[in-house]
Amino acid sequence: MSERPFTSVWTDLAQVSFSQGFIEHAGYRTRYLHTGDTSKPTLLMLHGITGHAEAYARNLRSHGEHFSTWAIDFIGHGYSSKPEHPLEITHYIDQVLTFMDAIGVQKAYFSGESLGGWVTAKLAQLYPERVERIALNTMGGTMANPVVMERLYTLSTEAANDPSWERVKTRLEWLMADPSMVTDDLIKTRQAIFQQPDWPMACQMNMALQDLPTRKRNMLSDDDLRAIEAEALVIWTTKDPSGPVDEGRRIAGLIPNGSLAVIENAGHWPQYEQTAVFDQIHLDFLLGRR
Repeated sequence: MSERPFTSVWTDLAQVSFSQGFIEHAGYRTRYLHTGDTSKPTLLMLHGITGHAEAYARNLRSHGEHFSTWAIDFIGHGYSSKPEHPLEITHYIDQVLTFMDAIGVQKAYFSGESLGGWVTAKLAQLYPERVERIALNTMGGTMANPVVMERLYTLSTEAANDPSWERVKTRLEWLMADPSMVTDDLIKTRQAIFQQPDWPMACQMNMALQDLPTRKRNMLSDDDLRAIEAEALVIWTTKDPSGPVDEGRRIAGLIPNGSLAVIENAGHWPQYEQTAVFDQIHLDFLLGRR
């Protein structure tokens, strides 16, 4: 088997005209990566639990051609502010709406992966006037599998308490169908986040949704999904560790304007692992080409 070509976050972004920065507004400090002309429609990309904006490093170039594209760090994640209280879905929604207000955007397209999909779906249900089309990528919020929750909690807290190379690598490998996709550069990017002095506290706060009673009061009910008015694309994969394709199909069937796309040979990060396939499906939907 030939070796995989060297890749890094920087080579993903080297030919992209982008900015990185922080917006402080209404008590939140939100880190962002931005590309695309602000005269274009706004697209917000929302990562998963213990993740960060670099989850979309490989997607910024293609999406910036069509959208003013913002990949942000959730509060309690990345380099955004880290509240010292358990983080539930309403807290993330409040941050996103505050961020939209800060950049002067009333309505946006959304793409959410895992936790980001959960936040996107709930935001679309509660605030339809703030949402255009939504893409729900291996989304959370509809399942409470104790085995998956325990695995995610253990891997995340172990890496928070001991952000060694191997522990961070193991946490990232959980995301991928092909563990070799976890490059040294990606490990180092996340390790630097996990080595922040306040990360053990922040991890405990963002792991609140792995606590069963907390998770249950935040979960999306079937009626919540039925109440989503926006055009929605549910993206699932054949090797997603959080749940089967059937769950993606069920979600898409409940959303009145929902459809399903299945990506082969990818895990929980299809946007990173199968970038070309993801970008084609994703942009076709967001631009109304499918």
